[in-house]
Amino acid sequence: MASSDEFAAALRQVADRQAIAHVICQLARGIDRRDKRLIDDCFHEDATDDHGIFKGTARAFSEWVMVQLASYVRTQHIIANQIIEIDGDKAACESYFHAHHVMHGGEGEINLVVAGRYLDRLERRANVWKIAHRGVVYDWNRIDPSTDGWKVEPIASLLARGRASAEDPSYALFDPS
Repeated sequence: MASSDEFAAALRQVADRQAIAHVICQLARGIDRRDKRLIDDCFHEDATDDHGIFKGTARAFSEWVMVQLASYVRTQHIIANQIIEIDGDKAACESYFHAHHVMHGGEGEINLVVAGRYLDRLERRANVWKIAHRGVVYDWNRIDPSTDGWKVEPIASLLARGRASAEDPSYALFDPS
């Protein structure tokens, strides 16, 4: 039978893993909603980012990514398998991702799907987990013409569609005021 100290340590480990996974998902949400404040809140002030085509501070990354996102019709980042290793107030997290991007192409919209892994170093400071460094590994990508039939009537007016802004229906869910 586990002692109360062992139980408390195990519970803390579960809470830390949940907090870390939440930060990773919040960053994906911030990017998809084009919410710079939400993106910045996932990183420590002195954090860095290496997306390959961008290398620099996390604050510079959020500026850069907002410009990049302006050229996309919509994006959706899906976080999948996660391995989280915690060592005190530091953690390493590998998160598999699929990033779906709808972009304007020469003959209409195109879909770009990118799959890879986020390699995050996180730190707990003032009892809050945030990313200290993000690296990205790209495993594969695919580009296809868009076949989005939901943007035409009669179905277009019947479905709630995601928006790359605070007008997305999820904002009313989390901040109903």
